[in-house]
Amino acid sequence: MLPQEIIRRKRDGHKLSAGDIAAFVAGVSDGTITDGQVAALAMAVFFSGMSRDEAVALTLAVRDSGRVLDWSDLPGPVTDKHSTGGVGDNVSLMLAPIVAACGAYVPMISGRGLGHTGGTLDKMDSIPGYVSQPDLSRLRRTVLETGCAIIGQTGDLAPADRRLYAIRDVTATVESVPLITASILSKKLAAGLGSLVLDVKVGNGAFMERPRDAAALASSLVEVATGAGLRTTALVTGMSEPLASAAGNALEVRNAVDFLTGRRRDKRLEEVTLALAAEMLQSAELAASNRDGLERAAEALATGRAATVFGRMVAALGGPTDFVERSEKYLATAPVERAVTAIEDGFVTGIATRELGLAVVALGGGRRSPDDSIDPAVGLSRILPIGAQVRAGDVLALVHARTDMDAEAAVRAVRAAYATGPARPPGDKAVLRRIAPRG
Repeated sequence: MLPQEIIRRKRDGHKLSAGDIAAFVAGVSDGTITDGQVAALAMAVFFSGMSRDEAVALTLAVRDSGRVLDWSDLPGPVTDKHSTGGVGDNVSLMLAPIVAACGAYVPMISGRGLGHTGGTLDKMDSIPGYVSQPDLSRLRRTVLETGCAIIGQTGDLAPADRRLYAIRDVTATVESVPLITASILSKKLAAGLGSLVLDVKVGNGAFMERPRDAAALASSLVEVATGAGLRTTALVTGMSEPLASAAGNALEVRNAVDFLTGRRRDKRLEEVTLALAAEMLQSAELAASNRDGLERAAEALATGRAATVFGRMVAALGGPTDFVERSEKYLATAPVERAVTAIEDGFVTGIATRELGLAVVALGGGRRSPDDSIDPAVGLSRILPIGAQVRAGDVLALVHARTDMDAEAAVRAVRAAYATGPARPPGDKAVLRRIAPRG
């Protein structure tokens, strides 16, 4: 069927066959389908949706557009996690080494930032010398020797997704559940995993702001992954405030090193990271229960084993051998810093989290178009959480910028994103719900 007819069928709400989907994805891969046609189908899917069978077919077609890895020679289980994205979400940087320190192997294939959310791959690229897209032999060696590798898609893993991912980012189709599902799972299936845990964000800093939409996405991911033969569960976690106290690539890496070494651990970040670690260890059959998984993950942190694994991984992928010990020496810093101060006494009652993410993008820490370069140094640090007590003049966040003009614009945006009031709001749980396959 011609590409335009496939687009027409989906535009008009009809179900596409697995053959039609496979043919369209093949055209995405070989360039015979134009960017305009890809964008048109993405928009048609955005409005018309896809059935479970269509989403499975799309996921498998994108997976099969490239190579599928085989880890059957490893002496332990292969597992991974994926987050749907948020602001200050640097969980992957701690989670992969924690789980690896507990005996699993974690080939974590990550993406770049989408819209207002930060990308794990952009964070890792802020480490000097770090090869975030290694060849297959280096990837295999790193995973075997250190237990984990946080990387981006190599040229032969789910290549169709790279083009779809970039076009979705600039055509307002990021939030489509079937497209998110296929994008996430195609890469994970191509990575040759034995199990997967998903972190589906909900709140004003997530792509899914309403709980029912986040639950629908989590259920779609779990059911499509199960249909494709991958053992999968999901946690729904809150994103109505930044997860870490930093947002921006080098700043989040520094925050992750502080977390791993015990210098500083943001409370909500620790709750989500350990919950996901426990879920991954259970899924990989390395923990007998959730409590057992939590205890194993906490021990890997407390003993320093996770920090050691992270340092070895960074070195194996070309980064400094003493990165964990001297991260401040290697990470870029912005020349301009400005404090965002509270204008009245009270408590932080709410944060427009998406606006904080957009402020980081405006500083140069994210992309407005697929070809934009990233400034690793810019962003926000010392971000106060909801519930914090402040007095007029106290610092709500610290802006890191390239120019005075950029800094002043970010200060205005961040101040506008904060709400304060006379009473401390009730605390919300960071981990809201667990979703497993039906039946």
